Amino acid sequence: MTNGTQDIIYIGADDLDIDLFESQYIVPDGMSYNSWVILDSKVAIMDTADKRKEKEWYKNLEAALDGRTPDYIVCQHMEPDHSALVGKTMQMYPNLTLVCTAQTVKMLSHYFDAESFESRIMVVKEGDTLSLGTHELHFIAAPMVHWPEVMMTYEPTEKILFAADGFGKFGALCNESGDWACEARRYYFNICGKYGVQVQNVLKKAAALDIEAIMPLHGPVLRGEALGEAVRLYDTWSRYEPESDGILVAYASIHGNTAEAARRLAAILKEKGAAKVVLSDLSRDDMAEVIEDAFRYPRVICCASSYDAGVFPPMHDFLHHLQIKNYQRRRFGLVENGSWAPTAAKTMRQMIECMKQCDIVEPVVTVWGKLKDSDIPKLEALADAMLCDCCCSCGQ
Repeated sequence: MTNGTQDIIYIGADDLDIDLFESQYIVPDGMSYNSWVILDSKVAIMDTADKRKEKEWYKNLEAALDGRTPDYIVCQHMEPDHSALVGKTMQMYPNLTLVCTAQTVKMLSHYFDAESFESRIMVVKEGDTLSLGTHELHFIAAPMVHWPEVMMTYEPTEKILFAADGFGKFGALCNESGDWACEARRYYFNICGKYGVQVQNVLKKAAALDIEAIMPLHGPVLRGEALGEAVRLYDTWSRYEPESDGILVAYASIHGNTAEAARRLAAILKEKGAAKVVLSDLSRDDMAEVIEDAFRYPRVICCASSYDAGVFPPMHDFLHHLQIKNYQRRRFGLVENGSWAPTAAKTMRQMIECMKQCDIVEPVVTVWGKLKDSDIPKLEALADAMLCDCCCSCGQ
């Protein structure tokens, strides 16, 4: 049943063969594409799945229907990992009605032969309802969480919120460990992180509902304490507030000298009492996980080699990711390295200054080639400045 109910049957599928979700996110534990059938006087299908799992999804759909014919298919989100099978399903059931937003209608022809079923589309908006009999679907507009056409659906009889991509996580359901926050955090910041204002709007709508279960399109159904903790974290994340105290030291090193400086700085921070120090190699570590840590902690120190009169590309890529995810309200420290004309700090500063309410702590440290004993006091001064800024005594 995969945490469904007697009348709400899970028909989704786990994808254990996928290597990169959205062709960019490493998913060692696979991915789930969640979908449900609601059995009542009328039968509704809630979303479909990725085309990769077409055979399994249709097999699950047939088993759940048990000879019945569906009346509605609700498309909450047009992204292909959830809607890929909508067109074929509409062809299979000539009397099936597609329920979606007006924005979704505009997108249908981008993926399907929408003209073949345009007379069977029911357009819904915020506040509209659809009775299935005992169950009733209440539609909630959720634009830009994280596409413009998204809606969520509340079912008051069983107090369930079908949350589209909200409250999702990386990982197949068969590999679920119970630690929801870890992969949910990486998922949120990399996929929904830009849209904090829009997430806040939806959270305010959800607060007015009596919700006992959240059914996302990826990841496990959330109930009880897990539901409460997920909502709390989403509120923190979407406000762009740090989740916990700590400092991320992210470095991009060509020949290892900048890496040595970053490791030494991390050691100094620990010696001086930093609550937590996370050291990340931007050339080798999972970028999505580094982005997650940048959002998780209030302070980031960027250590980078100069390169082509700018900054070494892995650092540029990191800061670019932060920019496009609407990164804000953080403090940065900078360490640059150069052999004849250091330029990394200037480039990093320009990129950081484009981010909302992000400050750069002084001093900016310049290392010339290999780290020397004379550089240590400069690293200590930067560590002191970063730690002082974290202290309650400084009024922060």
